[in-house]
Amino acid sequence: MTTDSCVPESLRLSKEHSDGMLEWLCGKGKTIIIIHDNPDPDCLASAMALRHLFAMKLSRNAVIAFSGMIGRSENIAMAKELEITLIPLDMVDLDEFSAVCMLDTQPGTGNNSLPPDCRVDIIIDHHPLREESKTCRWVDIRDDYGVTATILYEYLVAQNITIGTKLATALYYAIKSETQDLGREANRPDRDAYLRLFPVANKRLLYEITHPKLPVEHFRTIHSGVENATIYGKLMVVNLQAIYFPEVVSEIADYLVRLEGIEIVLSMGHYNDEVILSLRTINTLHNAGEIIKRLVAGKGTGGGHGMMAGAKLDNVPFNTLKAVEAFLTRELLAELSIGDVIPGRLVEPR
Repeated sequence: MTTDSCVPESLRLSKEHSDGMLEWLCGKGKTIIIIHDNPDPDCLASAMALRHLFAMKLSRNAVIAFSGMIGRSENIAMAKELEITLIPLDMVDLDEFSAVCMLDTQPGTGNNSLPPDCRVDIIIDHHPLREESKTCRWVDIRDDYGVTATILYEYLVAQNITIGTKLATALYYAIKSETQDLGREANRPDRDAYLRLFPVANKRLLYEITHPKLPVEHFRTIHSGVENATIYGKLMVVNLQAIYFPEVVSEIADYLVRLEGIEIVLSMGHYNDEVILSLRTINTLHNAGEIIKRLVAGKGTGGGHGMMAGAKLDNVPFNTLKAVEAFLTRELLAELSIGDVIPGRLVEPR
């Protein structure tokens, strides 16, 4: 990497962070990379990139661990087509690792299954800084970035590491999906990475990832979402009832926020005695991450960004889901200062 004045400040920062992190890791033993539960393209690509960085600079093969499941068809296709090797977190002994990295999540967020008493050495993320993260050894949190994968892309560029076709495909798809083709919460580094990675990405693999075969449950969930969607002015609340994998909640929120006249969508579903929540908005005056944290305060965990956020409520029996929906709807209407409004159905019941 050159040091002339034309080098962007973000790459200078990435060089500084990655140099220090790699120097500290030199004397360490086994390394584990922990990503959030039910991993999405951003954390999958970020982990793939960090493992490549360690392999090229330290000759070290890090383990990538996750909890939950990969349920969304596109994400399954991504892990399969790009040969991303993952290990369930409950199958590893954390005491065997002298360096613990966390990507696209942080301690205390509720969306990862790392035991609360476990040490975390390295955090790289694009979500707002958590108090628990301040005690970690190396922390690179850039909440003005749309994607964690962009930070890892900059690490590789800063370290003059060649990005092969499969890794380029992973990073490109992560940026594409997380920012919805740069239309949602993307900044200049995200745009630069997106445009530079596209020529290198494998277009056939991209097609396989973005056009996978979908299980029948996918269409049944869309049907359930449409039938159980209630509109309160510019707000839509969607109760998916029982769901077959957690990621479908955010998938439906992304889909229904496109409805004409709707600015914000709260989607929810019941999975393994948990209520999974997803909040999406097209109104930049709202901060979805702050709103959802207030919605679940004292009842669950949550967080996110300006336009997208997620949360989880634990130990919720299925037969109380309607009551949970009613409570969250009341709180959200008050939060958004939506007064007297007659609720309407997206589609009328048959």
